[in-house]
Amino acid sequence: MSSEPPPPGSGQQPPDDDPFRKQPPPAEGSGSPYSTPPPYGGSPHGGGDPYGGGPADPLAGMPPLAPSGRRTLARIIDMIMVGVVVWLLTWGAGVSEFDVDSDDMQYGKSLAQSALAAVLYIAYDTVMISRSGQTLGKKWLGMRVANLDNGSTPSTQSTLIRSAVLWIPFAFCCACIWTAIAGGWSYFDKPYKQGLHDKAAKTVVVSTT
Repeated sequence: MSSEPPPPGSGQQPPDDDPFRKQPPPAEGSGSPYSTPPPYGGSPHGGGDPYGGGPADPLAGMPPLAPSGRRTLARIIDMIMVGVVVWLLTWGAGVSEFDVDSDDMQYGKSLAQSALAAVLYIAYDTVMISRSGQTLGKKWLGMRVANLDNGSTPSTQSTLIRSAVLWIPFAFCCACIWTAIAGGWSYFDKPYKQGLHDKAAKTVVVSTT
């Protein structure tokens, strides 16, 4: 039996090529694998990891958290872009959630528009963030979404959860009120500046600039 390593293409899993994933150094003794000084000058956030229970800061080795104000502006940009698409797709049918006839509420058409809005917003966030961690608004303003535990780009499943928590209430019942609550949570959350949708998906938003 040959002891040579298997040639390329032999079915072994390729290394993770996500450029954002934190790469722990070789283990030297005990302690956290992320205990070396981070490339961004360290994290100012103390405390343990609420999702792992360990003393290590999960943000160590990642860029600084994005300011909540910049996150809000990026969300407004994304909402406008997707909202224009929703309006164009429903305009031909004469559907408008803001024109209510007291004699004919047209619940079916309003529900159809809400469903379309939810699908488009969720699809937009899920596809864009699972690919690069960025929607167009986040890309233009220098931010990305990252997994809290390792800094990598969130999976499709995690991004779908994140998007659904944000957009389903927005489309069907609470509109901008829910967006303000879910996104505005990051203004007060410590130490990770997470919105409610971030907490559901265990993600954070960090700067890329």
